[in-house]
Amino acid sequence: MIEEYHYGLITIDGKTYNHDVEVRWNDAASGITRGEPRPIGREILKWWRGESHVIDTEDVKRAIDQNPDTIIIGTGESGNAKVTEAAKEEIKSKGIELIIDLTEQATKTFNIIDEESEEEEGEQRKVIGLFHITC
Repeated sequence: MIEEYHYGLITIDGKTYNHDVEVRWNDAASGITRGEPRPIGREILKWWRGESHVIDTEDVKRAIDQNPDTIIIGTGESGNAKVTEAAKEEIKSKGIELIIDLTEQATKTFNIIDEESEEEEGEQRKVIGLFHITC
């Protein structure tokens, strides 16, 4: 769970990061059934982009390759990071739902989808969050 976001800092499962992050579940987490603890399968990776405030196809490739149901992109505190049309089209062409919002709202959306998935019976939704944590 993403517990807190403030400009330049994001706290996930009790650990604080001062860099942009990709939040996802690794393969070990697939098949988790209701009631099992989920944090064991969470991965938090550094998220680097070719240009600081441009999110292009190469910047989302690692997330797309995980074949998630949803990718949520946080564009920073003020939304200064922009997602290119090419990146949007690449994500959508794979049948992946795309949500783009300011990072504060994007982290809340991530938590809501993650929590709803945890409460559902059967297969869980795969959601990946890409969060730019500064401007």
